[in-house]
Amino acid sequence: MNWQGWAEIALTLGLALGLGWPLGIFMSRVWNKESTWLDPVLKPVERGFYALAGIDPNKSQGWLGYGSSLIGFNLFGFVLLYALLRLQGILPFNPQGFAGVSPDLAFNTAVSFVTNTNWQSYGGETTMSHFTQMVGLTTQNFVSAATGATIAAALARAFVGNRESGIGNFWADLVRTTLYVLLPLAIVLAVALIGLGVVQNFAASVSVSTLDGASQSVSVAPTASQLAIKQLGINGGGIFNVNSAHPFENPSPLTNLITAIAINTLGWAAFFAFGRSAFARKEIRALAIAGILILGAGAGVIYVAEAQPAPALVAAGIENPINMEGKETRFGLAGTAAWAAQTTGASNGSVNSMHDSLMPLGGGMAMLLMMLGEILPGGIGSGIAIMVVMALLSVFVAGLMVGRTPEYLGKKIEAREIQFAMVALLVVPLSTLGLSALTVVWPGGLASLFNPGAHGLSELLYAFTSATANNGSAFGGISANVPWWNTTLGLAMLLGRFIPIIAVLAIAGSMVTKPKLAPSTGTLPTTGALFVGPLVGVIIILGALQYFPALALGPIVEHFQVLEAVAAN
Repeated sequence: MNWQGWAEIALTLGLALGLGWPLGIFMSRVWNKESTWLDPVLKPVERGFYALAGIDPNKSQGWLGYGSSLIGFNLFGFVLLYALLRLQGILPFNPQGFAGVSPDLAFNTAVSFVTNTNWQSYGGETTMSHFTQMVGLTTQNFVSAATGATIAAALARAFVGNRESGIGNFWADLVRTTLYVLLPLAIVLAVALIGLGVVQNFAASVSVSTLDGASQSVSVAPTASQLAIKQLGINGGGIFNVNSAHPFENPSPLTNLITAIAINTLGWAAFFAFGRSAFARKEIRALAIAGILILGAGAGVIYVAEAQPAPALVAAGIENPINMEGKETRFGLAGTAAWAAQTTGASNGSVNSMHDSLMPLGGGMAMLLMMLGEILPGGIGSGIAIMVVMALLSVFVAGLMVGRTPEYLGKKIEAREIQFAMVALLVVPLSTLGLSALTVVWPGGLASLFNPGAHGLSELLYAFTSATANNGSAFGGISANVPWWNTTLGLAMLLGRFIPIIAVLAIAGSMVTKPKLAPSTGTLPTTGALFVGPLVGVIIILGALQYFPALALGPIVEHFQVLEAVAAN
C-alpha cells in the first residue's frame, strides 16, 4: 500500500466521473430529442425503426402505459433469448458444436441478461456458441442497458412536468439511447480494444505450445466487440468464464485501465443527463458528490484490507504474507480495489473470480456496496433513479424533523411517493435474506457450496445479494449451475430489477401530475454540502439494515458451524 496505489484508485474513479459529464450532456440531448452531430446519419435509421414498428415517437405515455411497454418488451426479449439458448445446437456459428442449454440454465441466463444482471452460472467458452453470444447475449447487453436509461429519462420529465400526465415514450427512449449513445460508443471502444490486442475472430480455438513443450487448445471468440458493450452497458457476462481476468479479454495494463473506466462512465453520465434534463444541475452535483464519496471510501477500505497480512500465510511462515491470489500483476492491490469497488458499486460483475480472493473485510465491503442499492453509480439510468429515490426519502425525513416542507426539485413529496420509494428500496433485503434463509433449509440447497464454513455463508449471501442487486458478480467458491440455484437466483434477479422499476415509474407518474413549485423560505436546501450529509446517512442506514442482519442470522451461522465441524472430522 503506497501513494502510487492511492493515485491509481483516484485516477480510475476520477476519469470515469470526469468523462461522464460531457457524455451526460450528450445523453440528455438524446433523451430530449434535441439535435446532435449524429443526426444526419442516424435520423433516417431512427425513422425507419418507428415506421417498421408502427410507433409514434411523439405520443407521450402515462406511467402505466410506459411501464406496460417496458415489461412487454423485456418479456418478449426473455422468451426469444430462452428459445435461442435451448435451440443453440441447431443454430449457425457454432464451431464448438455446443448442444442446447438445459431448461433451468436457459431460464437463469435469459433472466440474467434481460435484467442487466449478467450473472453466469456457466463458463462462456465451454457453453455458449458464437451465435448465442453475439445474437442473444450481446443484443440484451445493448437493450437491457437502454431500458435502464429510459427510467431515468422518464423520471427527469416527471420533475419538469407541470400538472401533466405523460412521462415520455418508452419506445422512443429505447431506440434513441441504443442508437445514438450505446452503439457508437461500443463501436469506437471495440476498435480501440482490437488495436490493443483483445481477441476478435470466429475460430473455436487455437493450438499453442506450453513451456514444457505440450500442446494446448485455447478458446477464442469475437471478444472485443462484446467486451465493449459489456463494459459500457455496465453488464458483465463475458465470453470467458473469468471475464476480464482472462488475458485474451484484458491483455495489458492499458486495456485494464480503459475497461475499468468504461464500467462506470455511462452510469455517471446518466447522473448528469438527469440533472440537465430535470433542470437540476446543482442538485445532481450533490448526488454525484455523495456517490463518489461512498464509492471512494469503499475502494479505500478494500485497498487497506487487501494490504494486510493474511493470517493463514503468517501462520505458514511465508516471508511476504500479503494475499496476492486473484491480484495479478496487471491488477495489483490498487487495481483490485478499484475493480472490486466499481464492479460492485456499478451494476456489473466483470471479474467474478477476483471477489472470492478478497480478504474478509474486502469481500464484506464489496457486499455492502451492492446492498446500498447499486447507486454508485449503478446501472445506466437505474442507478440515478434509485439515488433520486434515496434523495426523496432523505428530504422527507429531514424536512419533517426540522419543520420544512418536504419538496424535491420543485415537487411536493407526499405519502404516495414515500410508499413507492420504500417498495423500491426494501425489495433488496427481503429478496436477499429471504432466499438465503430458504436455501439453507431447503434439501440440497447447500450442496453447491465448496466452502461449508463461514466463507460458505458469505458465498451464499453474496450470491443472492448480487442477483437481487442486478450485479452479477460472485464469490468463486459456488457452483450455481443446478436447478435450485438457477431458479432462485433467476427469481432474485427478476424481483431486484422490475419491482424497483415499476415503483420508480409510479413515483414519476405521481410527480408529473403535480404543480411545479418555486423554492420558498420553507423549502429544504438540496444543492449543497448540508444535503450531502443526510443523504449519505440515509444510504448507509438502509445498507446497514440488510447488511448487519445478514451477518447475524443465528440459525444460518450455527448451521454452517455444524457443517464445518462435520467436515473437519
